[in-house]
Amino acid sequence: MEMLVSSGIGLIAACGVYLLLRGRTFPVILGLTLLSHAVNLVLFSMGRLNVGLPPIISKDATGYADPLPQALVLTAIVIAFGMTALAVVLALRGYLETGEDSINATRSETAEQRDPS
Repeated sequence: MEMLVSSGIGLIAACGVYLLLRGRTFPVILGLTLLSHAVNLVLFSMGRLNVGLPPIISKDATGYADPLPQALVLTAIVIAFGMTALAVVLALRGYLETGEDSINATRSETAEQRDPS
């Protein structure tokens, strides 16, 4: 089971890195999102999730779930959502300013491409 989970996390991380290396803004944003999901899954798997165990100490519990990975992932989800929203706004602003969706495009390059004279 560990091999399946680690292979899945590795595949998600590899897809995220591949999308980060693309030349357009939308695949880069998707790559950042996939990479953040892979990191969240790594945090969950390192915390040894126990199904059915309470996170709160009680006298009749046989074991306990570690609440720290859950808190870390919840915080990471909020941060990733904010980062994705900022990246979308910056990509939209860049597209509206330059008229180009390319990562490497600048305002002067796109102006020269539109008006070659």
